[in-house]
Amino acid sequence: MTHVTDGDTLWVQLAGGGKPVKIRIDAIDAPEICQTGGRAARAALASRVARRTVTVAVLRHDDYGRAVANVQIGTEDIGGWMVGQGHAWSYHYGREGGPYLKLQGRAQLAGLGLFADPQALPPRLFRKRNGSCHS
Repeated sequence: MTHVTDGDTLWVQLAGGGKPVKIRIDAIDAPEICQTGGRAARAALASRVARRTVTVAVLRHDDYGRAVANVQIGTEDIGGWMVGQGHAWSYHYGREGGPYLKLQGRAQLAGLGLFADPQALPPRLFRKRNGSCHS
């Protein structure tokens, strides 16, 4: 892992070398960097993966050309860890709550991370109301 852009995006140096690859963690949605909780989410992900070897399983590429992947350290699912610690939402697929919905529910009940704020706004709603941080 080379660096973390935000709570659901990191750059990974492949074992074979070459340029680092931008990875979007699948099935989570972390706060925008300019949104409440955004910097904390980036810091949490950075501290979890810093100087560690991660395993990346690319599932697809998104509209921005990023590889969307499951990211693990050993057997630990980093997407699940981010949601379980209250640093991201389980990404909703239509009416489905996403694979981390139970972890999100536990984090909400415990008031962890961004779920300590009853006004916490999922990033998709934040972007709809305020636009992107990068506009």
